[in-house]
Amino acid sequence: MRGITVLHRLTEAGGTQSLSALEKTTGLARSTVDRIAATLSRMGYLRLDGRDAVLAPRLMELGNAYLAALRLPRLLDTRADELADELDESVSLAVADRDGIRFIHQATRRRAMSLSFRIGDLLPAERTAPGPLFATEWTPEDWTRWRDRRAADPHDHGFPAIPPREHRTPTPESAAPDAPDAPAGFDAFDAFEERTRRAAQQGWAVDDQLIEPGLVAVSVPVRDPGGRVACVVSVVSHTSRHSADSLRDAVLPRLRATVHAMERDLREAPARPPASPAGLATWTGASKQELGREFIESLARGLTVITAFGEGRAELTLTEVAQATGLARATARRALITLEHLGHVMARGRTFTLTPRVLALGFPPLSRTTLPQIAAPHLADLVARLHDSASLAVLAGEEVQYTARVATSRIMSVNITVGTRLPAYATSLGRVMVAGLSPAEREPFLTGLHALTPHTVTDPAVLATILDRVRDAGYALVDGELEEGLRSIAAPVRDRTGRVVAAVNVAMHSSRRTVEQCVDEVLPHLSATAGAIEADLRVAGRFTQIPST
Repeated sequence: MRGITVLHRLTEAGGTQSLSALEKTTGLARSTVDRIAATLSRMGYLRLDGRDAVLAPRLMELGNAYLAALRLPRLLDTRADELADELDESVSLAVADRDGIRFIHQATRRRAMSLSFRIGDLLPAERTAPGPLFATEWTPEDWTRWRDRRAADPHDHGFPAIPPREHRTPTPESAAPDAPDAPAGFDAFDAFEERTRRAAQQGWAVDDQLIEPGLVAVSVPVRDPGGRVACVVSVVSHTSRHSADSLRDAVLPRLRATVHAMERDLREAPARPPASPAGLATWTGASKQELGREFIESLARGLTVITAFGEGRAELTLTEVAQATGLARATARRALITLEHLGHVMARGRTFTLTPRVLALGFPPLSRTTLPQIAAPHLADLVARLHDSASLAVLAGEEVQYTARVATSRIMSVNITVGTRLPAYATSLGRVMVAGLSPAEREPFLTGLHALTPHTVTDPAVLATILDRVRDAGYALVDGELEEGLRSIAAPVRDRTGRVVAAVNVAMHSSRRTVEQCVDEVLPHLSATAGAIEADLRVAGRFTQIPST
């Protein structure tokens, strides 16, 4: 429970907080915070950066377990993305989380005025367009819980993803039906029950600047084969582009058509056989002596229980959880009871399911992680081992663009900064990425070659042969072709599909190491670093788009 509290506080802080601040925000003793941080660091869920604790991409495997078990993102995200492209507006998928809504997919537009909601963010139902649609299925107990929460938290401090509540006079759309104008002093937020009745009648709902001034949205529910609301699709815009009424008129027909197709997808989706649990911890079978006295086994085992769920494993019995994790039944039972108490697991008879609250364990800040952010700590570790500069780069046209870099402290070192572009054909980074392309995709990189030094390969046929060798070997080494005296070796970084999306390299003056030493001494560390980046990328990119820059 204390470990999960630490994860919640780090999530609310945006993914980074000092250990002393965690001590204050959690109310835990500093020694307890230190042990929890050490345990989470050993698990790969947290990185200790000086005095700061930083959430690590691997933590997303907890949220991935929920999203995989839910299946909705995998089944519906393509249609949501297509709708966003067609309308040129942001589109989101949300599920109910008690008396709030939580996002499970976001297709955003890149504009100067853009939305900042993230996958896993929790919003109060009454301040959203999806909220009234979910509330049409609320029980009297649900309404009581909502009223109690409103009374206990009138300013929505329990929802850090949104601005504090502001009382204002609503537009007619937010007021009671058939009322042409809102009465003076009418509180839009007290109209939630009326908005819910209206949503039940018309089958859609709007948010006219209830989250914050300028934001408008229209939502339609997606119903499962049993007729219940499985999720809600929202089209979100800004008043600089639409009023609530004009957004509704412009997008509602197309939104309904997309929802109809999504509901058909849910009806026709084949049952998936249970897959092997992913990401289960190696420490479940390790001894306390191996892990160190600072390692909190109960925390590690409790979080491992979450990863037992996933695709084809949405509902598990106690026995199935124990078998999947390798834990004793009594240990698995204690973990499930604790997770249920915290709201991350729900019991249904003899089976257990994950709840959307699992996404609150680091997913919102990590869902906006970029590839350079993923790579940075791994590059720093590589430089600490080799004492030579290391970089991450992506292809940008026929050039490589440096997107992350860690320099070493030397009198004579390679002076390259993030953002620098260099010709791909004469760099190890470029060659290892071009080698991963198809023959047709390689063609632009084999034309217009010119010598940058006397050693630069400029013959297209020779370069094509080199690229074939690089593809087979899994690395590229360039010696003095970009600049006299500069020697570099690079390895590819692949995404979940096996596609080369970036490359990492180590660069040095030729006097530092021979070509043979680069292969024998540097390449093993370089390949291990690329593998570590790929492992994080596979976890982080399972349900989110990872920007390469």
